[in-house]
Amino acid sequence: MRHLTPIALAWTLFVSICSAAPVTTGTMALEMVDFDRLCELPADNYKTLQFTSYDRRSDMPGGPAWFSNSDGFGGAPIPAFEKVLKEPQGDAPGEYLMLDVEGPGVVVRTWTAQIFGDIRVYLDGSDEPIYDGPAEAFLKRPYDTFIEGSNVVPEELDGTFYQRDAGYCPMPFAKRCRMVWVGNPRGTHFYYVQVRKYDSPDVEVKTFAKDDLKTYANEIKSAAAILANPDRKHPIVEKEKESVTVTLDPGERSKAMEFTGPGALEQLKTTVLAKDEVAALRQTVMHITCDDWSVPQVQSPVGDFYAAAPGVNPYVSLPFSVFEDGRMVSRYVMPFRKSIRIEFENLGDQQVKVRCSASTKPREWDADRTMYFFARWRVTHDMVTAPAVDIPFLVANGAGRYIGTASLMMNPARGTHPSGSWWGEGDEKVFVDDDQQPSWFGTGSEDYYNYSWSAFDIFYYPYCGQPRNDGPANRGFVTNYRFHFIDDQPFDTRCSFYMELLAHTRVEGFSYACQAYHYGRPGMMDDHRAITREDVRKPVLPGPWTPLAVRGSGGATFFEPEKLIDGEVANELGDFWSEGKLTVWKPKAAGETLKITVPVEKAGNYEVSLALALDHRSGKVSATLDGKPFGFGGKSGVMNLFDKRRTMINCSTSDKVELTAGDHVLELKLEEPAPNSEPFVGIDFLWLQPR
Repeated sequence: MRHLTPIALAWTLFVSICSAAPVTTGTMALEMVDFDRLCELPADNYKTLQFTSYDRRSDMPGGPAWFSNSDGFGGAPIPAFEKVLKEPQGDAPGEYLMLDVEGPGVVVRTWTAQIFGDIRVYLDGSDEPIYDGPAEAFLKRPYDTFIEGSNVVPEELDGTFYQRDAGYCPMPFAKRCRMVWVGNPRGTHFYYVQVRKYDSPDVEVKTFAKDDLKTYANEIKSAAAILANPDRKHPIVEKEKESVTVTLDPGERSKAMEFTGPGALEQLKTTVLAKDEVAALRQTVMHITCDDWSVPQVQSPVGDFYAAAPGVNPYVSLPFSVFEDGRMVSRYVMPFRKSIRIEFENLGDQQVKVRCSASTKPREWDADRTMYFFARWRVTHDMVTAPAVDIPFLVANGAGRYIGTASLMMNPARGTHPSGSWWGEGDEKVFVDDDQQPSWFGTGSEDYYNYSWSAFDIFYYPYCGQPRNDGPANRGFVTNYRFHFIDDQPFDTRCSFYMELLAHTRVEGFSYACQAYHYGRPGMMDDHRAITREDVRKPVLPGPWTPLAVRGSGGATFFEPEKLIDGEVANELGDFWSEGKLTVWKPKAAGETLKITVPVEKAGNYEVSLALALDHRSGKVSATLDGKPFGFGGKSGVMNLFDKRRTMINCSTSDKVELTAGDHVLELKLEEPAPNSEPFVGIDFLWLQPR
């Protein structure tokens, strides 16, 4: 039994004091890391509203224009705003109402991919805006304008209050929040603004002021510290802890542990061990049952539960961490009244071992407000990405709170440019209670997940991330997650969460797995279905495959490298690679070079890229073209191809270069081998793109 540390005790006292106080920027900052708050119905009811640049033609669910997609690019048939206040006149911009919300309430999240023009933010009916300046700066980094004079430093907000293209910067208001965009709608204007609106006008809220970052610096800094390092900074009570190892033969289901209540599971750690780790993490299903419920509240493949499947893809978020050694940690609080039981089921054909550790803490069950934690997984295999379709993540009847989402996909698209392999043009659509139109209507899947422009890099933040994306571009296994702490969505009678699948190209054989995280009151029912062996078939990319010159790679020529190389190389077979093989170069030491012929049939401007293996064997490489730098490796000129756990296909960057007809020489250089590994460079294909 481990007692609260002084820091954790102070934090608990701080939270309890703030919970009885008015809503302020400080109390909202603390909510950003408050797991326990999510477990109960709100003391003061509210709804999270969402204002975006979605295509206003999408006005009837399932109607002819339901999947319209003019949502911020400019020139939309209907202006993507609540109201036109002033039309543009010549070079003079127009004025457009983004939102006008009667308080009390709180701005909880902002986002943009790109937006020209300015934003004016008015609070409580003031004629003087609290912010009047560039729209993009406000939507991505709302607190920057107010940081001067506080002892909050910008570095504390980066990666915590600012996550990728989103800002989680609470701005409470007592009476009213009004935002006006000043610009020309023919230009780009993507935006999201989410606002918590309290039901009762009697909720006491202290309106955001320009010196709030100074006033509430302690709360902001405390929250930022936990967001930046939840593994070390998130306080754990650990009243009772148990650790076991369960061995499961194919088809076997076994109880790992059980705790009696009342109480709450506060931390869960699992490691899955098997000869085929990737298969085991998908085919070992975790069942967590509270109070002997007939259907477990948690039913998910172990790896998918932690939002980073398939396989082990290390990352850290606020609720989950995945480590290189295969350990996976959950910090979600799971209340129970009488008991909680954790079981594992092996739906694969190999023996599996599961190491499981769980800790609980005291927690009384409030018969009027406490809720169960739910995480129920589903998948649809063998999909075709055209025509567009709304994929249900959760359809629930009853009372609860929606708190998170993960999309776990297998995308066999053959395009090598993001526009040729992009899956996520579709929008999130969330219906709450008696909605006839969604309370949340987004502008793209990646926009919901807080990034933009079909990005394919690996990234992760406390609330959002892309811990897996195989490549090239968006091909292969792709996982996105987003967790809702201050932007959660309570519901009284209904929550229906859909994510539209709308791809740039028609792709057959697409698989889409969904993980919805939510809390529910006893009696809440959802559309969960039992997980079958077919659902959890081993995650395998179909192959062999060949790159396709489509959309952004239209007109490209692709070459298999072994015929173009002057040097000793070998082939490594595998359907993950183009044409089922990877060309392997094993230099003797750093500094050694390999020459690759680039045949150009017609003189012109081109980009020249290499598709290279990124894995645990690969190190750092650089390259020149005809003896000159050509944009390979970006500003540094070096590509780091090492990752201890992931295997990816990374395409090198290239400037636009003018090439004559005939042969040119690309010289690849090993700058540094991978740690504790023999020198290794894997070359999948050469890509010549006319520009």
